[in-house]
This record gives sequence, structure tokens and C-alpha cells, in this order.
Amino acid sequence: MRKVLATALLGCGAAILATPAEAQEPSPFTGFRIEALGGYDTLRNGSDADIDEDGSEDIDQSIDGFLYGVGAGFDFDLGGFVAGVEGEFSDSTGNQDTDEVINAPFAYRASIGRDLYVGARVGMRVNPNMLLYIKGGYTSTKVDAAIDDLDPDDDVDFTTDADQTVDGYRIGAGIEHVFGNSLGVGSGAYAKLEYRYSNYDDLSFDDDFFTSPNSVDIDLDRHQVVAGLGIRF
Repeated sequence: MRKVLATALLGCGAAILATPAEAQEPSPFTGFRIEALGGYDTLRNGSDADIDEDGSEDIDQSIDGFLYGVGAGFDFDLGGFVAGVEGEFSDSTGNQDTDEVINAPFAYRASIGRDLYVGARVGMRVNPNMLLYIKGGYTSTKVDAAIDDLDPDDDVDFTTDADQTVDGYRIGAGIEHVFGNSLGVGSGAYAKLEYRYSNYDDLSFDDDFFTSPNSVDIDLDRHQVVAGLGIRF
């Protein structure tokens, strides 16, 4: 009897050792990631009132273009919730090629330069491969602007460049989907779509032409709808 019992126990032990332990499935939202970004970009002064509201002028107060850039981040899956840090470098085709008359004979022109962002995000997994998240952080962008005198016969030859870097904050929300092995490029491949709002303070035209009390400070609002393709390692 003892021999039979010992044989049975040894057999069970061998079976347990021979059976591989079930590995816990790693979260697809944990680890370092890099991504390529692209989307719609518009920058506008923060005033609710158009400066051409009387209809006397047709002044374009927004700069629209295509945003393109790269991003990187690191995420932690905390069990249903995901938190992480991220950074981004981007540029934009947003540009006003033609002079916009603001007060004859003066006109302005502007374009959007590089943008830097660093912040954090937190989200909730709505299924094993999909994440809904919100984000926020610091942003800094370069704006190339100038004001020109357009009248060649007024004995004034005036151009003031106001290329500046302005700082602000960004908030946003988005959705991210992990492809798994369906694309054949590894389990870390993902796509995302997000909306971002940024606010920048005090774009200033404070050249000698705009000496106090006539200096001009402009509050800027930026709206972006951005798609991204990336991979998490």
C-alpha cells in the first residue's frame, strides 16, 4: 500500500513539474513607446470678437496647417488604469503667405514654428487592447510674425520682426488601440487619435513702433486633431 501511495505521489509530482505554469499575460500598455504624429493644426488669437466684425475688412485671424512630429513616452499599467509621462517635438505648415491688412497701410504676416511638449497622461482600459485617456502638461511654441508698411509712397519703410517663443499649457483627450500580432509587427504596435487644446500667453509686439502704452499683447489658442502610429517595447 505504501509503495502504491508513494508511486502515486511521485507520479503526481512529476505531472505537476512537467506542466508549465500559466504565464500571466503582460499588459500591452506598459513600457517605453515611440510614435509618429500628424494631423490638423490651427492657431488663433484668444479674443471672442473679430477685429473685422464691422465687415469693413476680411482679415484672417487664424493660421491653419498640417502638424507633423514625433513623440515618446513611458506608461505603467496599474490594473485597469494606465498612467505615464510623455514628450513631443512637432512642427507645422501653418502659414499666412499674404499680408493681412490690419490698419492701412500696415499689415501682418505670421507662421507657426516648432513646438515642444512635456506632460503626463492617465487612462482607463475599456477592453484588453483599447485605452481612453486624458493628458496635460507644458508646451512651448515658436511663432514667426512681422508687421510691414505696404505703402511705398508714404515715405515710411517699416518692417518689424516679432519672432518669438511663447509658453503655455496643453490639455487633451484621446483613444489608443493596440493591434497585437494582427499586423505582424509585434504586440507593441498601436494607433491613437486625440484632440488637444493649447493656450499660450503674451505674444507681444513691443518694438519701438509699439512703445507703451501702445504695445500689443496677444493671447493665443491652439486646437489640434492628431493621429499617431507607434510601437511600445
